[in-house]
Amino acid sequence: MIRSRRVRSAGAVTALLVATAALAGCSSTVSLQAAPDANDPRCADVTVRLPQTVDGQQRRWTDAQATGAWGDPASVLLTCGVEPPGPSTLRCITVGGVDWLVDESESPHYRLTTYGRTPAVQLYIDNQAVSPNNVLDDVRLAVSQLPKSAECTAPEAPLDEQDSGTG
Repeated sequence: MIRSRRVRSAGAVTALLVATAALAGCSSTVSLQAAPDANDPRCADVTVRLPQTVDGQQRRWTDAQATGAWGDPASVLLTCGVEPPGPSTLRCITVGGVDWLVDESESPHYRLTTYGRTPAVQLYIDNQAVSPNNVLDDVRLAVSQLPKSAECTAPEAPLDEQDSGTG
């Protein structure tokens, strides 16, 4: 009787280890850092509304609260609960009724942060893999439900139009 339990226990432990190893090997989870205000209930409202695809890129699992990722490798990262920006000299654009401050200092990767919405949402986009305007349009329904308290005073042309010289 004791030997039978040990065999079953050893078999169960072995099966658990094999299953864990298999899941770890197949993991496509994107590791991200939660923002300081990620626990704001409005961030939960944003993340449950995030689309399954942005600019043709499939959504992936993330390991941090109030985040999203798309593409393999990830070409779009979203974080809700970042510090809302104040007035800025960065380019401010409006896409789908949502204002975004555009930080191009890491070009071709853009960091876009909602302006005039609390909590703020930030996107980190690989401009060589996706169209920033398409991504902004795809996430606008999730982000636009956040309360609006300010807006761009002189919004500029969306990124693709201005960057291609047609805007």
